[in-house]
Amino acid sequence: MRSSRLWGKLLGCENTVIEDVDWREEYSGDAAGPQLRLVVHVRPHQRLASRCGICGKKRPRYDNGQGRRRWRALDLGTVRTYLEADAPRVSCPVHGVITAAVPWARHGAAHTRFFDDQVAWLAAACSKTTITALMRISWRTVGTIIARVAGEAEAATDRFAGLRRIGIDEIAYKRGHKYLVIVVDHDSGRLIWAAPGRETRTLHAFFDQLGEERCKLLTHLSADGADWISGPAAARAPQAVLCADPFHVVSWATGAPGEVRREVWRTARQAGATTTVRHRSRTIRLSSGDAKSLARARYALWKNPENLTGRQEAKLAWIEKTHPYLHRAYLLKEGLRTAFRLKGEEGKHALTRWLSWAARCRIPEFTELGKKIRRHLPSIHATLDHGLSNGLIESVNTKIRVITRMAFGFHNPTALIALAMLALGGLRPPLPGR
Repeated sequence: MRSSRLWGKLLGCENTVIEDVDWREEYSGDAAGPQLRLVVHVRPHQRLASRCGICGKKRPRYDNGQGRRRWRALDLGTVRTYLEADAPRVSCPVHGVITAAVPWARHGAAHTRFFDDQVAWLAAACSKTTITALMRISWRTVGTIIARVAGEAEAATDRFAGLRRIGIDEIAYKRGHKYLVIVVDHDSGRLIWAAPGRETRTLHAFFDQLGEERCKLLTHLSADGADWISGPAAARAPQAVLCADPFHVVSWATGAPGEVRREVWRTARQAGATTTVRHRSRTIRLSSGDAKSLARARYALWKNPENLTGRQEAKLAWIEKTHPYLHRAYLLKEGLRTAFRLKGEEGKHALTRWLSWAARCRIPEFTELGKKIRRHLPSIHATLDHGLSNGLIESVNTKIRVITRMAFGFHNPTALIALAMLALGGLRPPLPGR
């Protein structure tokens, strides 16, 4: 194998002529002193020279630009490696005077394609500290590379092709009520769209990007019952079956026994189930008797029956005998869970009986919950019929939180969205040479 072909393979340079290889010592700007650098002088093949950096079409040469420039390549062992070449400008009738394209790097990049791809792959799998130390670049540079690689991958991929069943949810990415709206394809399990905001216009922006024709092809849409989702969904894709997420519906009922428990606990304290204790200069009233037992019954009322410990089962048996009002609230919560476990016509029949029970239970929290469920009854029935939930979307949310934590947060949502699309949207490039 000729040495030029070997260097081309080592550096990942396709359609490139290797002119010369130069070793030199250069200062890197830190206190380490001069370090060895490998500089490879290259030029594009003649058929790929003088092409527009954006559209890639052959254009007349304009000038020499700013002369020769360098692109950072993957290190060879412990030695930093650079490609050096002329960077002329061409005159494009569409994009104006612009730097000519080179086959070894993306337009506007200071790194080779192999370098960009490896950084993008690592960003979806490693922490910030690992990438900056391994690749010897700053985190700001990592963000720029992620945006560039994700943008190119999105332009080459039709994310909305064959879209039929989608799930929509929001996730907080920063303190101060900063949210992202995410859309996931139920069939492929991939994240297909994300944008900052949690409002109606954010969702309209998704449907605008999807297009009217593809909106008509949607068959199912799962969400948590929020009005800012159901409104635009009904307006832009009226034929799609809106399915309420069963987890969110059951979570409405999960909090109700807690409210009833606090009400019963306060009643017990007012009846005198307290002990007065002096602490420094203050007098503290501690719960005792029934009030103390009720304060410790929180998890027994929250957990599913199959997950209860022996002590929690005994606590529930005590509540059944001593506080039937609170035990009835617990049974109502479990009755709603049962309706979603049954599904289909059996589940809808169980839900109808549950709504009747909630209407006459004389527990205000469940009476109001019954009214709320009746308002969302069509979408809940659709969930029982089609078995669609937001479980997959919640899984994507969890992975986005992991990405945010690994990156120690993001100053703006654009970088987070680009990284999420790389990791969860099927846009992550393979490792160089794999």
